[in-house]
Amino acid sequence: MDTFRTIAAPAEAIFTEKRSKFLAFAMPVSSAEQVKAHVAAFTKKYYDARHVCYAYMLGPERLTFRANDNGEPSGTAGKPILGQINSNELTDILIIVVRYFGGVKLGTSGLIVAYRQAAADAIANAQIVECTVDEAISFTFPYERMNDVMRIVKEESPAIQAQNFEITCAMTLTIRQSAMPKLRSRLEKIDGLHITNP
Repeated sequence: MDTFRTIAAPAEAIFTEKRSKFLAFAMPVSSAEQVKAHVAAFTKKYYDARHVCYAYMLGPERLTFRANDNGEPSGTAGKPILGQINSNELTDILIIVVRYFGGVKLGTSGLIVAYRQAAADAIANAQIVECTVDEAISFTFPYERMNDVMRIVKEESPAIQAQNFEITCAMTLTIRQSAMPKLRSRLEKIDGLHITNP
């Protein structure tokens, strides 16, 4: 699998249950540092809220994730939020749910339903996009091989990330994972071309 699903832009939703208000925010993220920064910003912004709970998933393989209950009974907030990320097969996403307590206790099952619904509503309001898992290849080649290289670039359609045309030319291309073996083997056949990344 060289594709993954994420959201294109931040999305929000509000869910109310027995006067408790759940503000849900879904946002695209690509690192744990970004997650930390967002959580810190929301905790500061909603300093008067009872709980700022969240869950996130990172990476195309969906192996890096975390759920945080932020003081709610264990497993009643972060886990249901993460459950929604999983059931929509999303990654590179952070969902924060801010709870304002309305004076009526919801009980553990009520909390689970509310956090799950708030997260589901935020995802429903987001635009889900499919992205490819891309790989990069960097190489150098003699100037006189320029036409050979450019023909391959034209035919295989990788994205050009960097290029430098001096006496020795250098280039970095990215292409989706499944197309990389063909691109690499075509480049390797060019005389004098040297691949610089493993």
